[in-house]
Amino acid sequence: MNLQPFNPDSAVTDSIAGNVEQILNLIGEDPQREGLQRTPHRVGQAFQFLTKGYHEDAEAILRSALFEEDYRQMVVVKDIEFYSLCEHHLLPFFGKAHVAYIPNGKITGLSKIARVVDVFARRLQVQERLTTQIKDCLQSTLQPLGVMVVIEAEHLCMQARGVQKPHSLTITSDFTGAFNRAETREEFMKLIR
Repeated sequence: MNLQPFNPDSAVTDSIAGNVEQILNLIGEDPQREGLQRTPHRVGQAFQFLTKGYHEDAEAILRSALFEEDYRQMVVVKDIEFYSLCEHHLLPFFGKAHVAYIPNGKITGLSKIARVVDVFARRLQVQERLTTQIKDCLQSTLQPLGVMVVIEAEHLCMQARGVQKPHSLTITSDFTGAFNRAETREEFMKLIR
């Protein structure tokens, strides 16, 4: 759980709030009714939090806890919960990321891998790009022997609207280096099951 304080920009909050008030009017709601009076303001703050990844540097996060270590076996961090917004409908998608790398003389703090997932998830996203961005960041920053990322997610844009398939799960994967070998990928898949 990331408990770092978040301080939304009040000017951005006000700007978003004005637009949310217009949306409420357009859908036939009264933004002045008791239950909605503070909603535009809360939405402004929420959207800043849900997209704070635009203002964070994932590579700097990994470099902040980079250590020389002669360990060349798979390192797996699995079941990293994340929440993101689908860029097509601005609806949430959420699930778990499983990340592995095989060090090549350098390791990083395990919590930093979870933070990298959050940095990219806290942007308007598609699951495919999210998977690749996490993989690319670890590969370029750590320069390991290989990286593999698997993401399992539920998409409200597919469950609550459109095709309305509430129990659907989307799985994506991407990998580099040593994970190009089927036996290495299989070892990773066994570890995350």
